[in-house]
Amino acid sequence: MPDGSVTLPAPALPALAQIEAVVQTYLDGLYEGDGAKIAAAFHPVSHLYSVVDGAVVDLPRADWLTMIAGRASAASRGLAREDRILAMDMAGEDAACVKVNCCIPPRYFTDYLLLLKTAEGWKIVSKSFHTELRSV
Repeated sequence: MPDGSVTLPAPALPALAQIEAVVQTYLDGLYEGDGAKIAAAFHPVSHLYSVVDGAVVDLPRADWLTMIAGRASAASRGLAREDRILAMDMAGEDAACVKVNCCIPPRYFTDYLLLLKTAEGWKIVSKSFHTELRSV
C-alpha cells in the first residue's frame, strides 16, 4: 500500500488489495523477467505508451512480452530491486489508476497503470510511462 494515511469506504478495501496484488505481480514479473507473470497482470488487448523524441510510441502487450523474453532480467543480473507503489486511486468499483516506480538499470521508470475490473478480475489495460537514464 502506498505511504500515507488514506480513509476509504469499507467496500473499496478488498478491491484495493486485489489491485495491489495485480500490480505486485507485474512488478515481480518485471524484476524477474517473467513474461507469464506480466501476461497475467496485463489484459491481452493492453498497450504501453511513451514519448520518444516528441512522438507517442504505442507498444502492444504481445510485442512487449517478446522484448522481455529477449533480455536479461534485473534479478539475473544481480541488480537490487527498486520498485514501489506511489499512489492508488479508484473511480467507482471497476476502474483504477496506480502510479509506480520501477527500474531495469540504467533505466528508471515512472508508470501510470490503468486497471479495469473484468470478468477475470482486475487487469492492467494501459501503461503510460516516463523513462529516466541514470549512470549505474
